[in-house]
Amino acid sequence: MAAENDLGKDNIRSLVWRIAIPSMLGQFVSVLYSIVDRIYIGNIPQVGDLALAGVGVCGPVVTMVGSVASLIGVGGAPLVSIRMGEGNLKEARRVMSNCVLMLCLFSLVLVAGILPFRKPMLYLFGASDATYGYAEEYFTAYLSGTLFALAATGLNQLVICQGFAKVGMASVMLGAALNIVLDPLFIFTFDMGVRGAAIATVISQAASAAFVVAFLLGKRAPVPITFGRYSLRVIGRVLAMGFTPFVIIAIDNVMIIAMNAVLQQYGGPGEGDALVTCNTIVQSFMLVVTMPLGGISGGTQGLLGYNYGARQVDRVRKAQKYIVGLCVGYTALLFLLARLAGPLFVRLFTQDPDLSRQAFDAIKVCTLAIIPLGVQYELVDGFTGIGQVRFSLSLSLWRKLVYFVSIFLLPALFGARAAFYAEPISDVLGPLVTTAVYFLFMGRLLERRAHPVPDHREGS
Repeated sequence: MAAENDLGKDNIRSLVWRIAIPSMLGQFVSVLYSIVDRIYIGNIPQVGDLALAGVGVCGPVVTMVGSVASLIGVGGAPLVSIRMGEGNLKEARRVMSNCVLMLCLFSLVLVAGILPFRKPMLYLFGASDATYGYAEEYFTAYLSGTLFALAATGLNQLVICQGFAKVGMASVMLGAALNIVLDPLFIFTFDMGVRGAAIATVISQAASAAFVVAFLLGKRAPVPITFGRYSLRVIGRVLAMGFTPFVIIAIDNVMIIAMNAVLQQYGGPGEGDALVTCNTIVQSFMLVVTMPLGGISGGTQGLLGYNYGARQVDRVRKAQKYIVGLCVGYTALLFLLARLAGPLFVRLFTQDPDLSRQAFDAIKVCTLAIIPLGVQYELVDGFTGIGQVRFSLSLSLWRKLVYFVSIFLLPALFGARAAFYAEPISDVLGPLVTTAVYFLFMGRLLERRAHPVPDHREGS
């Protein structure tokens, strides 16, 4: 059967909408995995705020698993779409088989390499004696489902890049719906607390993974799951392509760790745990910003890669124009919602009036410059989508460097709460440099693709 979308022939504006919106909605629903957990946990009687801080400390673990899934899924997806654009389905299937192998191997390595060191890791991530027990329960249970998390996220990218955005969205929605139903059952009915929240998430991710695997083993996918033809060259190419999103997410991981550590250090014994709880709520809101935004910019990479592979560079240019518009429109909407609906969002997690006020103030600070962030996401993912990882990696690292300098410098000068201003500073300086680089180099890259210079060495 044909794909939902003909990436090389359908109207560009319609394609962008048909691919970006399901990808965005899928990622928006995916946010519910972590947010629903945190909402229910924050409302556990007597211990909700401490339990929420403990689960917030585990945020880097969830991000770490996601970064490995992106290393393989986002690394393989542009290669699959480019090969499809070139008409080379045989090589596209070879990429797929190597990606499946890596997802299985990496899941084993993650569990074996992380689980024995959970105690020092959690304290490093910002746990205190009061919150460690909750963090350890969630950490251990969640890590047991690493294979399902990697398969659900990584393989989903390999579905979307083939033009099946609605299938990708359906897999995410299946998992999120299950999580919403199972969370209160395991947390309250079975009285399992934070461990129950993690188990509910693992079961939900297993359902999403099964859905994606079933699709890729069926007859609809042009590039299905196959086995064999494993190649170190292909593996290296996938890892090189996926290195940028992997590093971005991995550094985001370190940023959460650094933020929690800074808040504990400068907040002191009296305020540190409260500030970590506050940051957990803020990071939950930022997931609502960044994950659907990444769904738009990342989900449309297959469209860019396919047409780049087919040397239809005018379609690449038109697609990027519409994708940027969607990204900026989304971040503008979230800028307004942060101010209008922020208090309602905060009250989902805590009923403490002082903590609610601090969290809302921090959300307003962190979203001051999210509108330019829409440009940053699309341009960086656009470079990755056409295989130009040297640009996307450098631009992403620049924005993260600005954040890290700010996160350590601001609290030292102005106190613990000043750490939240690191986000808007990086959201301004990052897009400024990215936009300049885009206008300097993207036109040349597309022209070179459209009119390649003959290599006279070939065949010599």
